[in-house]
Amino acid sequence: MFNPLLTSFVCVADCGSFNRAAEKLYISSTAVIKQINALERHLDLRLFERTNHGIALTPAGQVIYRHARQMFAASAAAVAEAQEAAGIVDKTFCVGTSILNPCKPFMDLWYQVNDRFPGYRLHIVPFEDDHDGILEQIEALGQKFDFLIGPCDSRQWLQRCNFLPVARCPHCIAVPREHPLACKERLTLADLDGETVMVLRAGDSPAVDRLREELLCRPQVHVADAPVFYDMEVFNRCVQDRCLLATLSCWADVHPSLVTLPVEWEFSTPFGILYQKDPPSDVARFIETVRCKLAAG
Repeated sequence: MFNPLLTSFVCVADCGSFNRAAEKLYISSTAVIKQINALERHLDLRLFERTNHGIALTPAGQVIYRHARQMFAASAAAVAEAQEAAGIVDKTFCVGTSILNPCKPFMDLWYQVNDRFPGYRLHIVPFEDDHDGILEQIEALGQKFDFLIGPCDSRQWLQRCNFLPVARCPHCIAVPREHPLACKERLTLADLDGETVMVLRAGDSPAVDRLREELLCRPQVHVADAPVFYDMEVFNRCVQDRCLLATLSCWADVHPSLVTLPVEWEFSTPFGILYQKDPPSDVARFIETVRCKLAAG
């Protein structure tokens, strides 16, 4: 089924917009639309729904997208294997980055071990922190990205990827800058009495579930459910509702209208590298190299 137009199709699906895809492909948006129309005619399938709010994959489009990604990955693996057999090493690791999961900590690790990967380069791939679509980003490990780095204690995430912990990220409380608690340097549990604290819904994160239980033991604290996964809308809601938000120290600078404060408790979440199930040999070698580096101190 391979068709060169699949490249444009996948780009449009990833970008969610003909205009953004055109910018990435260095062609006009009109040309992109013509290519998608041609592919739909060739397959006799409607791949995208066009609405006033943008475009979205149809059920048929989702199937084609999944198989196209698999073909691209198989093609890349074949080329890499052939280059390795020929003694040619010119490999790129793709690293995802977003507001809540920036790639800088990965870069810090990379430059500690990159001398063991001569010929390898890094390519940074941005993605959106959308709590409705984050599982798709996790499932794209091995296709769209080789690695992500960030806090991970989610059962749903860990069902879809491997995870190498490299540190622990303390749980904190974010408060709006105008809130009376914002002037404090550190909070106690007693400071939370009489406040509404947004916390992730129970059931997906063991670390957060323990924190919820601690707060629920204090009847003076009102615990409000946040979505299962955080995105910028959660931080915006905290500002708009003037409530508190259970957050992580690594997200201290995410929202300029919030102040992130440490709390006198021992709650934390593992922080580390996410990578695909059944990784290729070079990804597995990188993970093992980092693991040994961490063990050696």
